[in-house]
Amino acid sequence: MDELIASMTLEEKIAQLYGVWVGASDEGGDVAPHQHDLDDAVDLDALVPQGLGQLTRPFGTKPIDAAMGAASLARTQERIRSASRFGIPAVAHEECLAGFAAWGATAYPVPLSWGATFDPALIERMAARIGGDMRSVGVHQGLAPVLDVVRDARWGRVEETIGEDPYLVATVGTAYVRGLESSGIVATLKHFVGYSSSKAGRNLAPVSIGARELNDVLLPPFEMAVREGGVRSVMNSYTDLDGIPSAADRSLLTGLLREEWGFDGTVVADYFAVAFLKLLHGTAESWADAAAQALEAGIDVELPTVKTFGEPLRRAVAEGVVDPGLIDTALRRVLRQKDELGLLDPAWSPVPDALAGADLSDPEALRGTVDLDPEDNRRLAARIAEEAIVLVRNDGTLPVAAPASIAVIGPNADDPYAMLGCYSFPTHVVSQHPGVELGIRIPTLLEALRAEYPSASIAHVLGTTVDGGETEGIADAVAAAGAADLVVLALGDRAGLFGRGTSGEGCDAESLDLPGAQQQLVDAVLGTGTPSVVVLLAGRPYALGRAVSESSAILEAFFAGEEGGPAVAGVLSGRVNPSGRLPISIPATPGSQPTTYLAAPLARQNDVSNIDPTSAFPFGHGLGYASFEWHGFAGDESSVSVDGETRVRVRVRNTGDRAGVEVVQLYLHDPVATVVRPVQRLVGYARIELAAGDAADVVFTVPADLAAFTGRDGARIVEPGDIVLSLARSSTDLVFSHTVRLTGGVRVVDHTRRLHAAVSVEPAAVPVAP
Repeated sequence: MDELIASMTLEEKIAQLYGVWVGASDEGGDVAPHQHDLDDAVDLDALVPQGLGQLTRPFGTKPIDAAMGAASLARTQERIRSASRFGIPAVAHEECLAGFAAWGATAYPVPLSWGATFDPALIERMAARIGGDMRSVGVHQGLAPVLDVVRDARWGRVEETIGEDPYLVATVGTAYVRGLESSGIVATLKHFVGYSSSKAGRNLAPVSIGARELNDVLLPPFEMAVREGGVRSVMNSYTDLDGIPSAADRSLLTGLLREEWGFDGTVVADYFAVAFLKLLHGTAESWADAAAQALEAGIDVELPTVKTFGEPLRRAVAEGVVDPGLIDTALRRVLRQKDELGLLDPAWSPVPDALAGADLSDPEALRGTVDLDPEDNRRLAARIAEEAIVLVRNDGTLPVAAPASIAVIGPNADDPYAMLGCYSFPTHVVSQHPGVELGIRIPTLLEALRAEYPSASIAHVLGTTVDGGETEGIADAVAAAGAADLVVLALGDRAGLFGRGTSGEGCDAESLDLPGAQQQLVDAVLGTGTPSVVVLLAGRPYALGRAVSESSAILEAFFAGEEGGPAVAGVLSGRVNPSGRLPISIPATPGSQPTTYLAAPLARQNDVSNIDPTSAFPFGHGLGYASFEWHGFAGDESSVSVDGETRVRVRVRNTGDRAGVEVVQLYLHDPVATVVRPVQRLVGYARIELAAGDAADVVFTVPADLAAFTGRDGARIVEPGDIVLSLARSSTDLVFSHTVRLTGGVRVVDHTRRLHAAVSVEPAAVPVAP
């Protein structure tokens, strides 16, 4: 490696530190912030003789047949290799937030649905399958997962997060990393760090948070993924933390990430983030200054395309303004990763596995030969959707086996896009290409209900659009509801980018009222008295007004992917027993943001404020069609040292008449601490599937390390004193509690502390009825 670096010219070194977005088009809207402000013309012929670091989204920029895209990428890689002196191919990266963002690839549920499953192993399987599809066509790096913890549900990118709890985000996100990396794809943690804490939930707005919120809420998911996931890349956040842009924060990107946590992979810039130091943040006076700040901070690769790391950086180094050692440091990390990917192997072939043995001289003959949405993928997408749907409320109406007539009402009833988040390929790209087919089969909820209930008479009325505010169609909706045995109200969001939707990047909300006239539609339909099931196909939680207490049932389906329609229909009929749990609270009122369940005493309802932030339905809540009895609770030691551990246990029995899932949640309460702490905090969970009549003993072994927090002096500590461990059905439904006194002196812990409570689930003997 040292010999290679020493033999490279400055221009060849710099060429390895940027990507090129050759497929970007001026047609349609932006797919990245300020894309067309910064999308300078790129002459690939002029660049490739020096080499190239990355190729940006060869599949994810415009609709292209998978096989033809793979052939095109292979030809581009051969062009790069043959034109440059050292023959080093580029790393090809793609988005993969809810599936490989390519035309014809499986659209899985969004990350908020991953969180609702409380099933990291399932998400790891999904990520491995996504990675396998990407590798098969020649992609090397995936820009996922998003590990931002929700702090304000008005933020447009809530749908991309896993939830509002750092432990849930950490465990599910780390599972995704393991799955993606197991397939050979470089996973990329984003957005490091603080993006979700922007003021008023506005995209890219400044972040003003304290050290404890940063250390104890926002950083733990990244820390776990670095320690346990084997992640090989990190992407910076667009935002500034207390005035310091993350793209220029050496204490964050080098001091914490590399020197303290030991991360040895690459740090890639979020799209145009280096240029934003000059353009948006105003902390750099020139493109060269921006490049120097980013390199000094620890960014290795400028994405999506060459701007500051090109000629401006070359001139700055030549003029002695930028230390050439910064170039070598970043280059060494980039080349080491390329070596791990096999790109420095002289025998490396640009032909990916999907095209092995194919004749690349006739690209048209390849069309349709690569399937990125096979039945195995669809079955997995369906499984995730079924596990992710949260039955929030049920007055006994559900399940409905055979209704004679159903009125399906609402803007999301017959729209396949209602199942997709903003980073799905159809929403992100196809929507900007009128006339192009979706590329995958996405049954709408209406279609799925007709398939689920073939004998029912099903009427469909729009009522209103997602956010247009029209009320003229509500009368027709009321008439249809009055004539039906059951109403299914399909409400929620339309995903989009930069104001082209109600959820997604740059689609922030002023309040958590349902968009448009949807609440008026709900109220009018509820007024008919017909049993009404509210189905939310959305990217964030909304206040639901009268539906909280007057609807027959409420289902929350966070953009459930291509099989989301059949999954929802299956829950309604009882074919699917719902098992999802809320990864984020549903607010009681639309204007109480920002708030999360991770609330200190004064952030909860109290006598000193007239605003009550109590949720309508809390984090961790979810119902099903089985019933469970909890008993036999026990806690071991009532006193342990600050470096010890204790155990809590409970027996869970399925007392229902069908198999079902219970999610046993472990919360920690610190009644007295030297700094203000949240009243409850999730520190463990177990998802248990039990057949009717079966029981299991669930044991959590809880290390004192889980009580650690950032103290007054900035050190992470475990303090002596009482903690309360509770086993719960949700963050507010605490079934059993055990008080443990931690003894000894204050103990300082670091990044090597224990992060988990070990969980044991063993079948338990069930007494035989006499």
